[in-house]
Amino acid sequence: MRARRPLAWLLLALAAPLAAACGGPGDPRGPDGSGGGTTLTVLAASSLTDVFEEAGAAYEEARGDVTVTFSFAGSQELAAQVRQGVPADVLVTADTATMESVSGFTGEPVVIARNELVIVTPPGNPAGVSSLADLAGPGLRLVLAAPEVPAGRYGAQALRRQGVEARPDSLEPSVRAVLSKVRLGEADAGLVYATDAAAAGDDVTAVAVPAADNVTAAYPAAPLDTAQDPAAARDFTRWLTGDEARRLLRDAGFLLP
Repeated sequence: MRARRPLAWLLLALAAPLAAACGGPGDPRGPDGSGGGTTLTVLAASSLTDVFEEAGAAYEEARGDVTVTFSFAGSQELAAQVRQGVPADVLVTADTATMESVSGFTGEPVVIARNELVIVTPPGNPAGVSSLADLAGPGLRLVLAAPEVPAGRYGAQALRRQGVEARPDSLEPSVRAVLSKVRLGEADAGLVYATDAAAAGDDVTAVAVPAADNVTAAYPAAPLDTAQDPAAARDFTRWLTGDEARRLLRDAGFLLP
């Protein structure tokens, strides 16, 4: 036994630096030694871009050891990414139907906000659009979100309610793409969410859609089953229903559930 003891101590001495480099249990560093904490990747509907940038910063400040990164796109694109197994932790869509379409990949969703449609035009409303009916006017350059996009479905529903047969010049992959075309003067009018119009400020003119003709959008959030840190994903989802997140959403023009 005495002959083996020096060898055992030598092996332990050699193994200690390797264990430290790899980051053992309780080691705050990751496998690459780059630092501790958790990184959450959130897939979110494009209409949440501005408010979620603020929400992410507020959540990081509240938790201290969490970094939140966002991937914004049309809800249908996000759902496709989830089905394809793109690494992410939380999903937030602009409608319940899209969330339900990936129910086999998520935890229980919760609605965190609501929204309404408005018509947007270039500044000053040069085409004189005043109602949904005007969107079918001859010569009007109209841009809408594509039918598979939540904003596109909501818009089509609102137009059907009024019996308006609008013929858009283009169908866009997200509501932010609709807003961009109007801001750039490439369209005379478009249908977006009220929060998008508010975020654009003086770059567009907003024309209200009466409540009786409008459609309310719902934004559900859910942790993904593939989350690297399921507890952190659930915590962020719950945080989105709390007072601080609700204040940020309200200030950005969202309706609270």
